[in-house]
Amino acid sequence: MIAVGKHLPRRTILRGAGVAMALPLLDAMISVSPAQARLVSSPVRRLGFVYVPMGCDRSRWTPPGKEQLAELSPILRPLEKVRDAISVLSNMELRNAYPGTHATSNSSFLSAARAKHTESNDYYLSTTVDQIAARQIGQATQLPSLELAMDLMQTVGQCDNGYACVYQNNLSWSSPTTPLPAEAHPRIVFENLFGEGGSADERRRQRQQRASLLDFVQDDLRQLERNLGRDDRTKLDSYLTSIREVERRIQRAESNAAVPVSDGKAQDPERPIGVPASYKEHARLMFDLQLLALHADITRIITFQLARETSWRTYPEVDVSEPHHPLSHHGNDPEKIAKLARINGYHVSLFSEFLEKLRQTPDGNGSLLDHTVYLYGSGMGNPNVHDHQNLPILVAGGAACGFRGGRHIQYAQPTPLANLHLTLLERVGVRLETFADSNGRIDELFEPLNL
Repeated sequence: MIAVGKHLPRRTILRGAGVAMALPLLDAMISVSPAQARLVSSPVRRLGFVYVPMGCDRSRWTPPGKEQLAELSPILRPLEKVRDAISVLSNMELRNAYPGTHATSNSSFLSAARAKHTESNDYYLSTTVDQIAARQIGQATQLPSLELAMDLMQTVGQCDNGYACVYQNNLSWSSPTTPLPAEAHPRIVFENLFGEGGSADERRRQRQQRASLLDFVQDDLRQLERNLGRDDRTKLDSYLTSIREVERRIQRAESNAAVPVSDGKAQDPERPIGVPASYKEHARLMFDLQLLALHADITRIITFQLARETSWRTYPEVDVSEPHHPLSHHGNDPEKIAKLARINGYHVSLFSEFLEKLRQTPDGNGSLLDHTVYLYGSGMGNPNVHDHQNLPILVAGGAACGFRGGRHIQYAQPTPLANLHLTLLERVGVRLETFADSNGRIDELFEPLNL
């Protein structure tokens, strides 16, 4: 049972049969003692990364102005509502991603390191930026980090020009020899966030009964609500409503997956059974799971592969029936480039919806967007030639860390993406002198630090 007095511990957990539900930050968690008040007033710092494959159409990505982000490019136009909370960086590069492959685009994005050229299990990369952060700021949470993807990546062996598939499948590495597999199945992610064990049979029986995890914490929940003020009850109700909605969508996807396919077509091997049939709904669900994880402070470090390198996914949502990968090798065909740009803009629109939800979610003395920095981009620039220069890169959120939004930072010379990684680490409280091939920091992206 929950023991509630005048002060509620930040790590309060509601427990039930196989359930451990963390709570968002409530006013009751803010102590009146000066020492603890200073601690609470320091915002929680969170760091997220969203990866998109196969570069982009640079002509439709790059904003027209310099310094101020006064106007958005066609691909970035979906971000208009959060324009003040994003900044675009042009002429960033990944020197160690060459000789220029899909595998190295993915593996270098968070490591800025050169992958060992091998098809076997003697692969070697480097610890990625997210895991460096997780070692320090991830230790205060239930999950040090959360690795997510949209595709079920089970391929092993050689994937791309003699590189092991492990490089293409995994964004996050906890050591040079330890890739961290990403999860694409919403149900499994949900149980990782809110489950507390129990056998597979018990979890399956609960799903068959369509029981909500909230059903298992009702006793603790009723006691907690009796001791909360009106504002906290409103915050809690909004959080619980979000959980119920995510559960409902997961259950609907599982119900649909149980229906036999009538047209005889095989299940898409990149889409796990039991996820929404629509890419849009699947992506929105994975973003909403990130929001729940951040809101309840279950984790502070997230990586998300929004699509896989060499993906043959089509995008009927934006009238693109050709697979993504072949379109990326457009041969300067204007029609193919235009379709590639539609895919690029569609991915941005999904990210923009997520940022808007973060902004609408209260967190301490601001919003989740204020207290979270997200990097969005690709490890490839021009996919037609597989280069790693002038990468599509933008940063969002982080106002509490001094982030300066509404900017277009355009470098005259190619600048290591590692500089941005080093800067983001510093802003979430992880101080390093260098990271990979960094040669400086991106000071103009943030207000000066008070060290």
